[in-house]
Amino acid sequence: MNIIKDLSTYSSTTPLSLSIGMFDGVHKGHQSIIKKLNAIAEKKNLESAVFTFWPHPRKVFNPDEELHLLNTIDEKTYLLEKNGVQNLILKEFDEPFRNLTGAEFVEQILVEKLNVKHLIIGYDHTFGKNKSGDFNLLKKMAAELGFEVEQVEAVDYKNRHISSTQIRNALRDGNVKDAAEMLGYLYSVSGKVIHGKKIGRTIGYPTANISVHPMKLLPKKGAYIVDVFVKNQQLKGMLSIGTNPTVDGNSLSTEVYILDFETDIYGEEISVNFREFLHDEIKFESLEKLIERLDEDKKLTEAFYR
Repeated sequence: MNIIKDLSTYSSTTPLSLSIGMFDGVHKGHQSIIKKLNAIAEKKNLESAVFTFWPHPRKVFNPDEELHLLNTIDEKTYLLEKNGVQNLILKEFDEPFRNLTGAEFVEQILVEKLNVKHLIIGYDHTFGKNKSGDFNLLKKMAAELGFEVEQVEAVDYKNRHISSTQIRNALRDGNVKDAAEMLGYLYSVSGKVIHGKKIGRTIGYPTANISVHPMKLLPKKGAYIVDVFVKNQQLKGMLSIGTNPTVDGNSLSTEVYILDFETDIYGEEISVNFREFLHDEIKFESLEKLIERLDEDKKLTEAFYR
């Protein structure tokens, strides 16, 4: 996939079939857009492209906001490429761009710079300063500037439109199964294994402490059954998100106990896929009670994989 990060000196020599949006999660709704994007590109001898932003525009409008997304930029890039997108345009939402009207964005960026011949947008997409760009403006300008435009309908799940917001809400509720249904794949987090307090090893449950990207959305605090990927192996795991209240912890950590695994993996990249929610974070009255619950969680995890 061709990745364009600087539009100041770029102009596309290849006519494009393009879509615009954040594409956070690259969920089933996004996938329906990409499928159409690729089909149009093949039919009309164009190249497919996605125009998106990094960092998220909300960080420009509210720089102090604690923003959590479904994908890091690396994850989003991987998913877009996996779905067949040929070109990814990553635009910083800077002040000059923020002040472009919808019409200026279409003429100066889409037509003059990117050579867009077919534009596909989601059912609710708006763009430009004060959201001055919408499907009606695009239809009018398409006729004037020589490109085609179409709007893709939403994809529904449980009688609601699939959206990044719906998926984030599901994850915040610990509902990883509904999140996976809307995404079309299992939600995951990844990062390097770092040193923690090493309390787990003293009670027979040594954990790998994962350093997760600060903008990556973590599901609800609690315990989960997860697939673990490390050193080209897929393993079974029990993951905990929380502050370890039983031992008076106060900082959020993401730790995974890997079943039947004793290798030292400090400094290794590790990834986990969320399979099932086990229970909320619990403050136990003693380490013995914690161990009893871990024993029960282990039995449930082993039974899940049978």
